[in-house]
Amino acid sequence: MVGALNGIKILDLSRVLAGPFCTMILGDLGAEVIKVEAPGSGDDTRNWGPPFKQDISAYYLCANRNKKSVTIDLKSAQGIEQIKELVAEADVVINNFKTGTMEKFGLEYKTLSHINNKIIYCSITGFGETGPYKNIPGYDFIIQAMSGLMSITGTEESGPQKLGVAIVDVLTGLYATIGIQAAIIEREQSGKGQKIDLSLYDSAVSALINIGSNYLMTSKIPKRLGNEHANIVPYQTFITEDGEMVIAVGNDGQFKKLCEIIDYPELAMDARFQTNPARVKHRQKLIPILQRAFLQKNTAYWKEKCDVNNVPCGPIQNLKEVYVDPQLNERNMFIEMDHPIAGKIEMIGSPLHLSRTPVTFRHHPPTIGEHNQEILNKLHATKSNE
Repeated sequence: MVGALNGIKILDLSRVLAGPFCTMILGDLGAEVIKVEAPGSGDDTRNWGPPFKQDISAYYLCANRNKKSVTIDLKSAQGIEQIKELVAEADVVINNFKTGTMEKFGLEYKTLSHINNKIIYCSITGFGETGPYKNIPGYDFIIQAMSGLMSITGTEESGPQKLGVAIVDVLTGLYATIGIQAAIIEREQSGKGQKIDLSLYDSAVSALINIGSNYLMTSKIPKRLGNEHANIVPYQTFITEDGEMVIAVGNDGQFKKLCEIIDYPELAMDARFQTNPARVKHRQKLIPILQRAFLQKNTAYWKEKCDVNNVPCGPIQNLKEVYVDPQLNERNMFIEMDHPIAGKIEMIGSPLHLSRTPVTFRHHPPTIGEHNQEILNKLHATKSNE
């Protein structure tokens, strides 16, 4: 089957996570992705581990399928010329070098747009290419701290906490994917490319959503609520007879059903708990009552009761439990690919389910320089025919 982005060529000068995650998504959707790596060392994540399988890191594998790898030295005149030749035939260039680096290479948007005026140029930096922080390098952890995300994660007792994954890199990769596809669509009308200036800092602040909006409305600095919700009650974790689960009641009707499930129907009629604003105000009174009830039965019991009554509920699963979840396996969220060095590798699949142009998993995450001969020989052949 032909992918939705079949015919789109991406020149990927990024490494680590935000950029590679973006280009993997585009590759899954059918685009041809050429991953440019430094000779010898390659993408930093090739050495991030353990775990490794035959010296191939799990971290590198997570964001690099459906790509071709070519090694080009950007510090050499020949390397810069090779990049420019690839740009001439590309639709998109993406990089995540520190602000000013591409200018030092002579590969900034102005130069590349003269080579190919249809090029879409996506620049991912820590803080963006304007503003007083533009020259400061930014990693996901630093941005989680500065953006306010850590200040609202954890509890007052635990102190600020980062998320368990590099969520800012993931969000920025998703924004990059959106921006690139929007620019591709717009190019169909204008016939011209454009530059996308994307920063981890901006992406992280955008993720503050309702908590950010709460602050803008009240000027009150939010407290860390752990697994509780600032605007909805009950919307948090509860301990059961044999584990922990999450209850996420989104409206008063669901709360009434929950009260019936736990055999406390009178709670839904109590003026302190009848509406969500009232429950938020009186959460310290309500939550202990609910907690005592949930301790009487196991998680599976509450999950079944809640599912039947359309009350959102879910167990807190570890990754072993996630891996064997029949829902995820039915949705092909775990896939297997053949790798020339690591052998059979398992990867997380794609959540995108397009009916006519589904995602495909065509190429294993490439070894460093695996496609040098294919790509560089083609450049030589093109020059010879000129």
